[in-house]
Amino acid sequence: MIAVLLALASAASYGVSDFLGGLFAKRDSAWTIALWGQTGALLSAGAMALVFGGAPAGPDFLWAAVSGVGSGLGGAFLYRGLANGRMSVIAPISAVVSAAVPVVVGVATGERPSAMTWFGIAVGLVAIWLVARAPDPAGAPREGTGASIVDGVLAGAGFGASFAAIGQIRDEAGLWPNAASMVVAVVVLLGAVLLMRAPILLPPRRALLALTPGVLSAAALAFFLFASQQGLLTVVAVIGSLYPASTLILAALVLRERVHPGQAVGLGACAVAVGLVAAG
Repeated sequence: MIAVLLALASAASYGVSDFLGGLFAKRDSAWTIALWGQTGALLSAGAMALVFGGAPAGPDFLWAAVSGVGSGLGGAFLYRGLANGRMSVIAPISAVVSAAVPVVVGVATGERPSAMTWFGIAVGLVAIWLVARAPDPAGAPREGTGASIVDGVLAGAGFGASFAAIGQIRDEAGLWPNAASMVVAVVVLLGAVLLMRAPILLPPRRALLALTPGVLSAAALAFFLFASQQGLLTVVAVIGSLYPASTLILAALVLRERVHPGQAVGLGACAVAVGLVAAG
C-alpha cells in the first residue's frame, strides 16, 4: 500500500509539472522550457540528496544516466507536442508507452504480479488512454498527425526508459542517483537546444517560472524511486503513469477546459485501477 501511495504522489507531481511545462511552452520554445525545467530539477534533486544522503555505487550511476537521457528527451518531446496543440494525440500515446516499457522490463527481470494486480494494470492502461485522450473539435484540421504520433512515442519511450532505469537502483543508493540523472538530462537538453538553435536564456521572471516544472518533476522522481523500492516495478510504473489525470483536472479547474465523457470514465477507471492494484 505504501508503494501505491508513493506512486500516486509521483503521478500527481508529474501531472502538475506537465501542465505547467505545456503552459509555458506555448510562449517559449519547448526545448528551452525543458532545459530550464531540468535545471530546476537538478537544483532540487541535489538539495534532496544532501538531506537524505545515501551510498550509491557505479551501477547506480549508470542507471541514473539512462534515466537522465530518457527523462530529458521525453520531457522535451512532450512539451513540443503539448505546445503545438496536439494533446489529443501525443498525451495518450506517451502515457501508455511510458507505462508499458517498465512493465515489460519488470516482467523480463522476474517480477510476477498476482492475477488481480494484472487486471488492475490492464484497467490502468485503459484509464490512462481515456484520461489523456482529448477529442478533436469538429472540423479541426488533422495536419501533423504523423508528427504527433512520433512525438508521443518518443516522449513515452523516454519516460518509460527513465522509470525502468530508476527501478533498477539499489535501496541504499539514496537520492544521489536522482541528482546524477538530472545532470545528464541537463547536458542532453543543452545539446538539443543548441542543435535546434533554440534560445538558451529567458527573461528573469519567465526563467524563474520555468524552473518550477523541474522542481515538481524532481519530487516526482524521488517518489517514484521510493515507490519502486517498496513494491513491484510493474505496479508502480502503471500507477505512476496516471499523471495525465492530474493534468486534466488542472486544465479543467484553471483553464476551464471541458472534461469529455470518455475522460470522466477514465478518471473513474483510474480509481478502480488503484484499488485493484492495492488489493492485489
